[in-house]
Amino acid sequence: MALVMGVDSSTQSCKVVIVDASSGTVVRTGRAPHPDGTSVDPEAWWDALQQAIADAGGMADVQAWAIGGQQHGMVALDASGAVIRDALLWNDTRSAGAAVDLVAEFGASVLAERTGLVPVASFTITKLRWLRDAEPENAERVAAVALPHDWLTWRLRGFGPSDPRLDELVTDRSDASGTGYWNPATGGYDRELLIAALGHDAVLPRVLGPDEWVTDADRRRVGPGAGDNAGAALGVGALPGDVVVSIGTSGTVFAVSEKPVHDETGTIAGFADADGRFLPLVATLNAARVLDAIARLLGVDHDELSRLALSAPAGAGGLHLQPYFEGERTPNLPDATATLSGMTLASTTRENLARAAVEGMLSGLGAGLDALRERGVRLDRALLIGGGAQSQAVREIAPAVLGIPVEVPEPAEYVALGAARQAARVLGA
Repeated sequence: MALVMGVDSSTQSCKVVIVDASSGTVVRTGRAPHPDGTSVDPEAWWDALQQAIADAGGMADVQAWAIGGQQHGMVALDASGAVIRDALLWNDTRSAGAAVDLVAEFGASVLAERTGLVPVASFTITKLRWLRDAEPENAERVAAVALPHDWLTWRLRGFGPSDPRLDELVTDRSDASGTGYWNPATGGYDRELLIAALGHDAVLPRVLGPDEWVTDADRRRVGPGAGDNAGAALGVGALPGDVVVSIGTSGTVFAVSEKPVHDETGTIAGFADADGRFLPLVATLNAARVLDAIARLLGVDHDELSRLALSAPAGAGGLHLQPYFEGERTPNLPDATATLSGMTLASTTRENLARAAVEGMLSGLGAGLDALRERGVRLDRALLIGGGAQSQAVREIAPAVLGIPVEVPEPAEYVALGAARQAARVLGA
């Protein structure tokens, strides 16, 4: 039995799965927490990775591995391979002004055409511009820029300050497509944009194709890895025509597409996937937190919230919840608040409020599907994943709200499983 290892180094934690390469059966697992915050010392990820591998029983019997990880985080390295400063994560918003500056300099439509993205604070390019403006001495020291999964792959292969071969940094097309200086259509870095952000050129990880591999110090094959959403799409087995709706604290809606998507409004991020296709993605701020808020208000757990919602009629008797509790990204309404409307003596019941919460949350995610449809992305089936997908009410109400058939895969660590699937592929299993 050939074993492979898949890793999900997410914002909150590191998850490891050891999988039978032939059957896909999970043999053992491990986990370790990450520190809180939007600016993190990458060494904390390295420590967590080693702890999670140990928790999974080690990798002495593993023949191939790959790492999936949170997108966009800026890992800046100097010429000695040392990390220059804490990594700014995707959810660090201090680079919002840098995003505005880059759009003003190049134009949203030009940037969307060249990179598939209109910069926002999440993307790596804006963090590099922030570094240049706020910490110019650190910016001048930057010899290489990596993303979290790139850097962890480099370290686990045996590189680092003790062996600082920066030309051994590798990445994949999905994670490269979230930087803001890589073109998903051509498969090449846009050095002009990198220099405009950082102030000078730097080593960037070599972008491996979906079936390419490198080796580690023990001659195991190492897959290119993936960004978290692309890893999840690979792990859940999404195909062209599928749209994955991930219902976590916030929401993501991403579809597997044969063609790249350019959206100058910035609503859709034109990412690449881990299979040679494309992964246009829409993010929302309000997803499972909507259900959390209404459950707290009603004083019930999520099972009871689901029961209440399913006992109310479709449309919640006219009660409508616009669920922008924390502003919203899609549509771009950062200062919006939630609104409950249609309240009458008849409609204002616990059951209708629970139903309005589920329908309102799903309608917010449905706006992401609508944006993809407007750009010609084929949507035949929705795959619901994430904690919110475990709600019976969400599962039953989703097809009517989203307007397409819905399937709910069994809960699993899909990013880590996607990395394991990739490792099995480069192993030839």
